Amino acid sequence: MMETLWAGLSHLFMTVFLSSFSSFMVVPAITDVTMSAICPGQDECSLAIYLTGFQQVIIGLGTLVMMPLVGNLSDIYGRKALLTLPMLLGIIPLAILAYDRTTNFFYAYYVLRTLTAMICEGSIQCLSLAYVADNVAENRRALVFGLLSGIGSCAFVCGNLSARFLSTSSTFQVATAVAVLAMLYMRVFLPESFKPENVALRTKLINGEDIAENSCTKKQLFEGLPSLDDMISLLKTSSTFGQAASVAFFNNLGEIGLGASLMYYLKARFHFNKDQFADLMVIAGVAGIASQFLLMPIAVPFIGEEKLLSIGIFFSVAHMFLYSFAWSPWVPYAAAMFSILIVLSQPCLRSITSKQVGPTEQGRAQGCISGICSFANVISPLVFSPLTALFLSENAPFHFPGFSVMCVGFAYMIAFFQSIMIRPAPSVSSCQGSECSSVVVF
Repeated sequence: MMETLWAGLSHLFMTVFLSSFSSFMVVPAITDVTMSAICPGQDECSLAIYLTGFQQVIIGLGTLVMMPLVGNLSDIYGRKALLTLPMLLGIIPLAILAYDRTTNFFYAYYVLRTLTAMICEGSIQCLSLAYVADNVAENRRALVFGLLSGIGSCAFVCGNLSARFLSTSSTFQVATAVAVLAMLYMRVFLPESFKPENVALRTKLINGEDIAENSCTKKQLFEGLPSLDDMISLLKTSSTFGQAASVAFFNNLGEIGLGASLMYYLKARFHFNKDQFADLMVIAGVAGIASQFLLMPIAVPFIGEEKLLSIGIFFSVAHMFLYSFAWSPWVPYAAAMFSILIVLSQPCLRSITSKQVGPTEQGRAQGCISGICSFANVISPLVFSPLTALFLSENAPFHFPGFSVMCVGFAYMIAFFQSIMIRPAPSVSSCQGSECSSVVVF
């Protein structure tokens, strides 16, 4: 049994690596593609910033609805079944830019990327975390979440290195091919992950048996979206869960704000292009790999997840302030090294969350946190995209190109103060009886 489950985790890691690789390798190129299609020959373009912000808002609204639904459905129908749809849909926008990147094709990509990302954005991460929680004992869960995050960092580095040495057209072609490979690999090799309780409920649902005692579950499954009351009751499961949700919101508010402003800021301030963006991301990725594979396994048992979460977010604050006051092109490269501690926050946050619910509610809990992050995805571009466009234009009220990046740092600061209020709480799930046989203990 243990060998089978470890094989499942290894196939999950490969699936996450291939999927993340295809996504990350196009990130350094997409700013140049957007600027070339909308504002050719310019280093500053407010329209491109607003379009990017609008896209993030729409995606955030979609994922706000979809993430809790995906998490709930995966608790019944399995993680693999729910992984198929986002991985399949994610191929389509990449294929468009692999074919051509002229203005008309860019707008076709823009529309389809917006629509598909409403389902795809965050789904793979949410389901992967739930898959790990299904198969790993909670006392080792933070380490395996860190390993999963490290796999993502490896894909981040490899994808950006590939983008650094490939032409723009080849970048999108390779990304499309790898996305197809990821989906096929997942369908062929990844074993399904079911809890015994969920298998029984799923069988009853499929066979149409009377499940009066689960009428609320059945109603939610076939009506679709979990109710607001269900979300609120989950947030009230424990004070720790509620605090973790608050940290997730403000932390993601900062992350999305950074994505909405940083590349346009660096392009306007220091004339960075695809190659410089790739260099920055490789530095951050290598630092993240070192942290997740070497530092985190040592630090978690001695320091604890709660303190590591606060440390990671504190360095996110410092990271943003250093970017905002960057006085030379080498400063962003130095700031990227802060990732060695920044990347600790997400695995710790997800591990803290997973310990506050039972073993049959992991998808629901991770979907709830992902939904809260999606709400931040809606708010963040509405705030930071106009700020970025204003302070990079000639109409700025005062000369401070990095002002929007500094405001991102304030969002992280709120998350930091929330994180230091989290205290270790007793976990809800426990390994007893027959459940112990379905959990990998390293």
